[in-house]
Amino acid sequence: MKKIKTIILMFTLTVSLGLSASANPTVEEIIKSRKAMFSENYQNGKKISMLLKSGKKEEAKPVMKKISDNYKKLLDYFPENTKEGFKTEALPTIWENKDEFNALMQKASDDMLKLAKAIDTADDLRAIQKELMWSNCSACHNRFRAPH
Repeated sequence: MKKIKTIILMFTLTVSLGLSASANPTVEEIIKSRKAMFSENYQNGKKISMLLKSGKKEEAKPVMKKISDNYKKLLDYFPENTKEGFKTEALPTIWENKDEFNALMQKASDDMLKLAKAIDTADDLRAIQKELMWSNCSACHNRFRAPH
């Protein structure tokens, strides 16, 4: 069931991104695409946790790269006209503090690449994962996402 959800999410993301690349995307397409990328990042974060817990460090690294790439893409998914609608959970603070938000997305991207390198020598994989991955999620949620 989990694999089916992942496949559906990936298909939705691919279709959404394909629509965005081929034409001027609508507000709905942008909001749904960014939500799909954040959801994919979360699912991949959980996957990384499972892989690291199982000692599968090399399998986790491409997943970390994918998350990093998504954070870079997300920089373009918050234009002014996407503040409302389509069940967005983005708070106005994103647009009020755009530089801070963009810096956090860039930091999250960079930290995922650092994590991919750090897992080879880290003594405590949970601690380094918390520091370089989950803390960025929390920082963004606390500042830029509506409570749910």
